[in-house]
Amino acid sequence: MCADRIEPAVGATDRRAFLQGLGLTGVGAALTGTMASSAPVEGEIPRRPFGRTGESISVLGLGGYHIGSAGTYETAAAIVHEAIDAGVTFLDNCWEYHDGRSEEWLGKALEGRREKVFLMTKVCTHGRDKKVAMRQLEQSLRRLKTDRLDLWQIHEVVYDNDPDLHFAKGGAVEALDEAKKQGKVRFVGFTGHKHPSIHLKMLSHGYPFDSVQMPLNVFDAEYRSFEHRVLPEVNRLGMAPLGMKSLGGNGQPVVKGVVTAEEALRYAMSLPVATTISGVDSLEVLRQNLAVARGFSPMRAEELASLRARCAPAAADGHLELYKSTMKYDGDLGRHQHGVPLRKEIPL
Repeated sequence: MCADRIEPAVGATDRRAFLQGLGLTGVGAALTGTMASSAPVEGEIPRRPFGRTGESISVLGLGGYHIGSAGTYETAAAIVHEAIDAGVTFLDNCWEYHDGRSEEWLGKALEGRREKVFLMTKVCTHGRDKKVAMRQLEQSLRRLKTDRLDLWQIHEVVYDNDPDLHFAKGGAVEALDEAKKQGKVRFVGFTGHKHPSIHLKMLSHGYPFDSVQMPLNVFDAEYRSFEHRVLPEVNRLGMAPLGMKSLGGNGQPVVKGVVTAEEALRYAMSLPVATTISGVDSLEVLRQNLAVARGFSPMRAEELASLRARCAPAAADGHLELYKSTMKYDGDLGRHQHGVPLRKEIPL
């Protein structure tokens, strides 16, 4: 299991039930309000610039983890197909999601549709060397049934020493360069959810990343804030900010009545990001997310400030963002590489 996903608080059925009961949308649809884009058109999913690259991507991204937890391949394929047909272009995935099943199912579902999407997956060396990264790249390409990725990102940069390990001689950053040189990867980036200082340490190396993925939501503004500390720097550098965990990672703030799903989603969608990646495990949830993304208009500055202020007391101690304040969301493969206790035994 990996960390950069939006994990249901309990079962997927319960997750859908509480959202439906509130009459609100699903987890994680996204759009930005302060980056240049065309005026929203009713019924269409807008696109935003992918940083300085000249590319553009849909403001709603389809999360890869939940593709592998959709129950059956048929359900996963239906989600992928309907999302693409609706105008979703950004597709997320990761080498270690469901031991490769997420990539395999997505690859199969993309047959005949590959050229319609901006395909991303993540490399999971967790501090190991370039050789491991390149081997994982070949496995990802084979599973995804493609000869090149639009975006390849270093996954789960969440330990204090991760930047040093990735930038070490023969490390994962060298694999990014090699993959681009070979023409197997167009753009590169990194992801993480733990602490803004770790993201900033990655950026301090001056490497020309094309994208940076981070948790962005109304609670983040009050606790180890990526919105305040990392997002401005990523935009200043011309990189594409990719948002995730718009409901705090597991939807509990909605369950506890801190914020409505609609408010939380609108907030995340109004930040200056290229896309927000949403975990979707059913057509029902997908359609809820699509309804939010179509023709979206961002919150005004005063609305954003008002919602931040209202949520501040509940957000200040980090209990609504457990991926920051605990190791709950840290994957076992990364734990193993860093010598910390596993959540479960895994084959290595």
